[in-house]
Amino acid sequence: MSQEKGLGSPAEIFAALDHLAQTIDARAGGDSDASYTAKLLAKGTGKCAKKFGEEAVELALALVSESDEAVASEAGDVLYHLMVALRARGISLDEVGAALAARQAMSGLEEKASRSEG
Repeated sequence: MSQEKGLGSPAEIFAALDHLAQTIDARAGGDSDASYTAKLLAKGTGKCAKKFGEEAVELALALVSESDEAVASEAGDVLYHLMVALRARGISLDEVGAALAARQAMSGLEEKASRSEG
């Protein structure tokens, strides 16, 4: 069994996600022949969502049968495609952060129960 690894500091993680979001924003609306990001976004939210789902399945499969390096690579793909899909919907990283912050005061079970009450 592999030794648990740290995720890095919250500031490092946020900086990496923020840089990714800025790169996606910079490429949005660009030349789809020169930018995969622009090509995905030009195809709309549905295509972005589909690609995110495909990458999520690849990560799930890698988690149970691939090397740590493969899992990290697939996780990177999932994060990238999630950020592209969010951009396609016009949802900022700040909005996602606010949603996560709102949940910090409760357990996961409490949060899930609160969604089914509405």
